[in-house]
Amino acid sequence: MGDTQLPAGPAYWRCIEPKVDNERSYYGRFIISPLKIGQANTLGIAMRRALLGELEGACTTPAGSPPERINHEYTAIAGVRESVHDISMNLKEIALKTNPSSAAQEAHIPIVGPRKVTAQDIVLPPSVGTMNPAQHIATITRKIHFSTGLRVDRGCGFRKRNMIEYQKGSPPPDAVSMPIRHANYSIHRLGSHGGGIMKEMPPPEVRTDGSPTPREATYEASRHSANLFSPFPHNNIHEHIDGRKYA
Repeated sequence: MGDTQLPAGPAYWRCIEPKVDNERSYYGRFIISPLKIGQANTLGIAMRRALLGELEGACTTPAGSPPERINHEYTAIAGVRESVHDISMNLKEIALKTNPSSAAQEAHIPIVGPRKVTAQDIVLPPSVGTMNPAQHIATITRKIHFSTGLRVDRGCGFRKRNMIEYQKGSPPPDAVSMPIRHANYSIHRLGSHGGGIMKEMPPPEVRTDGSPTPREATYEASRHSANLFSPFPHNNIHEHIDGRKYA
């Protein structure tokens, strides 16, 4: 914990340190202040859990029939330097920005080599954008058609590979939909001029892949946390059971 002298007043939040390190690393440091003693840790835990475990992101995975039968993820494709595994890992590094209400969509890569294939070569639906168009996907070493279908999905966290697709001869990729790269907080104490500890402040630190900015991610996480209390009654706190009233 750190000590600081800040005036106590109505609670507020704001971003005090927005920063873009690169096209896949957006950083934000926030102030949420002032809170009563003990509230900072409660809020910090809830926000961190919502950021890391409940925010959806978009990802790309191979879809459709492969150009040749692929027996396993380390299969080499003629005329392509990278293995299927390497291509799948490179696809996971692509950060996509989609509409939260979007269903699964189709995309594809239609390229003729020799050349390098990057994220900007993906033909995406109009509602999908690429945050890092220079992300490397594959290197075509010969004059061949490199055409592969992709599926753009939204999800939360890690999705296991589909072994049914593996049995049909397609690579069995897993998918990672995690737009939050880092989320943490610390607790600072706000002291009065008389030296007494009055309030607490948890400055959260959030790093994202840019598909939501840290400000957007923090807002969405706070909305998820607030929705946890929606089942509780707000207008009528009295409950009638067997003709008796309970407050």
